[in-house]
Parts: sequence; structure tokens; C-alpha cells
Amino acid sequence: MSSSQKFDHQRFLKTVTQKAGVYVMLNEAGEVLYVGKAKNLRNRLGSYFRASGLSNKTMALVSRIFQIEVTVTATESEALLLEQNLIKQYRPPYNILLRDDKSYPYIYLSSDQQHPRLSMQRGAKRGKGQYFGPYPSAGAVRESLSWLQKVFKVRQCEDSYYRNRSRPCLQYQIGRCSAPCVGNISDQEYARDVQHTELFLSGKSAALQQALADDMERCAEALEFEKAAELRDRIGYLQQVQASQCIEGEDGDLDIIAGVLQAGLCCIQLLSVRAGRVLGSRSYFPKSLLEETVDSHVEAFIAQHYLTGSGAVDLPKELVLNVELADAALLAGSLSEQAGRQVAIVHRVRSRRAKWQQLAITAAEQNLRNRLAASESMAGRYRALQELLELDNLPSRLECFDISHSSGEATVASCVVFDDNGPLKADYRRMNIDGVAAGDDYAAMRQALSRRYRRVASGEVPRPDILFIDGGKGQLNQALRVLAELEISELLTIGVAKGADRRAGLEVLIRGDTGRELTLADNSPALHLIQHIRDESHRFAIGGHKARRDKARRQSGLEAIPGVGAKRRRELLRHFGGLQGVRKASVADLCRVPGISEKIAREIYEGLRGA
Repeated sequence: MSSSQKFDHQRFLKTVTQKAGVYVMLNEAGEVLYVGKAKNLRNRLGSYFRASGLSNKTMALVSRIFQIEVTVTATESEALLLEQNLIKQYRPPYNILLRDDKSYPYIYLSSDQQHPRLSMQRGAKRGKGQYFGPYPSAGAVRESLSWLQKVFKVRQCEDSYYRNRSRPCLQYQIGRCSAPCVGNISDQEYARDVQHTELFLSGKSAALQQALADDMERCAEALEFEKAAELRDRIGYLQQVQASQCIEGEDGDLDIIAGVLQAGLCCIQLLSVRAGRVLGSRSYFPKSLLEETVDSHVEAFIAQHYLTGSGAVDLPKELVLNVELADAALLAGSLSEQAGRQVAIVHRVRSRRAKWQQLAITAAEQNLRNRLAASESMAGRYRALQELLELDNLPSRLECFDISHSSGEATVASCVVFDDNGPLKADYRRMNIDGVAAGDDYAAMRQALSRRYRRVASGEVPRPDILFIDGGKGQLNQALRVLAELEISELLTIGVAKGADRRAGLEVLIRGDTGRELTLADNSPALHLIQHIRDESHRFAIGGHKARRDKARRQSGLEAIPGVGAKRRRELLRHFGGLQGVRKASVADLCRVPGISEKIAREIYEGLRGA
């Protein structure tokens, strides 16, 4: 009997309330399929079981329902918040989902130092100083920091590095820092550069331009022509940025959100404006198994992106959309409640806001076209792979394994996964390899495959259509033995051996089922797909190996010394700017670090030299 037959929706609908609340649909295994909210729970749930008018995807959802749980809330706003919390907790497959991400980055200008520092900051705002943002991406922050470094030359180095300089660094040599660490600029002049940086980041461009112009005239009158020319260049840079960001005569804090839907794929473009300055934009491609409209995607994005329930997200004063939302008032009320002030949601705008809105729409359309083109390119590569390997069905899940180490040290195996859209990074895995002889790649590959495919055999992880092994016949044979021991049959396994001179394009493919070797033309789409997954596996393995090796080397230094705990390690590294500085320090130097006695300093000195 199917799940839909077991669920008696008629009996359920007779008992469900007509109040506002949240409903959770579960399958027979108790897994959450979908979370939704409703002003009237009975009416909303009844719409899923009507005799006609349902899309095929909605019917597929309904066929899997085994149980529906409802939670009544006092208001629609409470239902909205609860819905978002449950979506983030369970990430149901039939909801519109945004990819999990880190907290949004800010530019941080410190204020508790003689020479303040600019840096990128995520997470809690613990430092004393000012935070500017949030920026839509780390790339937007880095771009702004690079421009600020070029124009205002406020230092961006780590404090430990700054404290231990005895001569100017490379940033000074290339004109990107004024070297306050060694006194190449007076405190007064540096403070003025910091003030100009603050004005720019605060969006006070007119005041900044006036201040720069006044300084330029003053320098010219004092016959300091080189300084005057530098200030003239700063004004020019500032005008270029203003022109590119279209901010003349406009201010305000707002986010522009544009949604575009085509061929079943949606792109949400977020354009962030703070103090009248465009901080940057970012594209999102939310996933959904249901046939959703553009406005439902935009509404889901706003709810998941901004409604945290904790106020952790800095909400702008206004959200400008390219679509009209039926629940705009409900969303605006919930956002206003979270922000503690009025947050407006509008879609009809004029002047600069209309230009920003069109900019976001154009970017969404272009990024969606690029995504669809890449998807079509990936589909073509999969079809070429199917034809090359003479497969009955188009493969939809590929796995590739690689091993990385440095002369046997800190061996790490990688498993990367591709689906029909390309890299499926949520399913990537790294495995630390222990208990094998140093440099024994065969034993390392055997251990990694055994650990992974025991889970495949038990049904914990999906079985791939093709397993690629980065290596020749030796590594391939290890894979075949592991699969035979685990009684996993009819899994096509292919070794990707490096060709002559180890050059890309000369790879030799070795089929595990027949032993047949294949060499493809360097313009083959199938080869490009295999190279892509092989290179991803290689990159992912190297990243894991370096992290493990560096951690082990750090531990072999300070962490192996008795009496040097986390707090003392932190003080030592901060004081000397890193482990290399600690290694070079004398006992007397070590004693100058807070919390380090002469006895401990001697143990550190001897321990590091014996390490």
C-alpha cells in the first residue's frame, strides 16, 4: 500500500483547525518533505487534495505524504517566523532552499590603536571601532579594501605583523601603505587618512571631496606639489567610483532584490546599497522540487535571508523588489518587528532606485542565461560520456578519489561527487589516512574506498553510476578488490592514468570491467568532464593534506611543550607574529610575553630546538 493510500486526508481535514499556523508534511520514514504556513490551515491543506488543477510535481509531493503535523500560532507573523526556523532546521526537499552560507562580511575600522587598521570581519562585532556593511560577498569586501588601500593607504596588516616591523614592508614599496609602523608618516597625517576613509565608507562623498580639495589647495600654497598631486589623484579616483556606482544626489540604505525565472530555474539577484553607495551584488539560485512562481521564490528568499529571529542580520530601511508580493505587508511587519524600526517593501520606484532596480534585473537575467548555458554544456558532456562508455542510461552521479601527502606525511584522501549539474560540494568528503606505511598510495586508496563503500553498501550514501580513480592500474585494482569484498557489483570503475609527460589531454582511461584502455582527443567533451572531476578531487585532497600537515607541524612545536596551553600559545603567536618568530626568539625575548616565566621560556626554547 502506498503512502498516499495510508494517509486519510478526508478524515484529517475534518479535524484540522481553521486558525493560522504552520504545517509539516512527513513521509513514511518520518522525514520532513515540506514546511508551509497558512492564514487558514484547513483551507490551505485542503488545496493539496483537490481533484484537479495540481501540477505533476505537487502530485508527486502529495503521493509521498504519510503524516501531517500542524502547529497553531497566535498570529500570521508568528507562523512566518516558525516556518523559517523549521525550514532552516530540516531543509525539506520540496521547499525553496537557499544554500547555507557564512555570516555576511563587513569592513572593520579599528579605533583602539595608535594607528587604526582596516580589515574584513565576519560574525560577532566584538572589536572597538566602526563596522561598514554588510557586503553581499567577500569578493565585494576585498575589492573595496583593495581600492581603499590604493587611495588612502591605511594599513591592513595583522596587528602582530605591524608590531614587529623594523623596516617598511612590500605594501609601502608599491604605494599601498604609508608605513606608520616605522614612523614614515606622522600620527596627524595618518589620522587624517583614517578620517577620509571613514567619510568614504559612511557615504559622505561630498564632505570627503571638499576635505580633499581643501587639503590640495593648502599643499599647493605651501609649495608641496607632490603631496598636492597625490590629493588630486585621490579626488579623481573618488569621482570614478562615484560615476561607476551612480550615486550622485542619492542616499539611503536599501537592498534591491530581482527575481527571474526561466526553464524551471530561478535567479535571485541581491544588490546592496548603504549610505547611497553600491556595495556589490550577488546571485542566488534557490532550489525547489515544486513548480514555483517568481514571486514565491522572492518571498522565500526574503524570509530565509532576513528573518533570523535573533536580529543577527542588519536589515536595510527598504527592500526594492521587481515583483509584487501578496504577503508583502506580513513580511514587512515581521522584518520591522525584528529590526525594531520600520522596514518598507516596495516594487514601484522612480529615479535612482528605478535604475538600481533595472541593474539588478539585468544582472539576474544575464547570470541566469550563463547558468543555463553552463547547465546545457554539462549535459552535453554527460551525453558524450554516455556515448564513450556505451552506457544504456545517462549517468547522473559520479565519484572520484585521490590521495595527497608529502613524502608520506599527513596523508589525506578525497572523494568528490558530481551530479548532472556539476560539482555537488555538499557531498564532498575528506578522509585522514592512518595505519598505513608512509607513501603507500595503494594501501591509502584501499582504506579510503573501504570506509566510503561500506556506507554505500549499507545504503547510508547513494551509489554512484561511475567511480573514477585518479591513478593507474595499481590504484584501480585496489578499488576493484574493495568493491568485490563488499559485494558491490556492476559499478563501472575507471582509472584515470596520467599520460606521457603527465600533460593534460594525454590521460589514459582504464575500464575496470574489461581492462580496455582509452585515449581521447583533447577536445572531447567527455574528457573535459573527466578532467574536471579529477582536478576537483586533486584540489580537494591537496587542501585537506596541507591543512592536516600544517596543523601537525604547529602541534609538533608549541602544543607538545608541557605547560603551554591555548592561552599562552595565543599570546606567543600574537607577540612574535607566528611560529617562526617564536622559534627565533631567545629566552629573554620569550620572558617578555605576558604569562611566560623564565622556567617556561627555557622549556619553550629547548623544546622548539629539539622539535
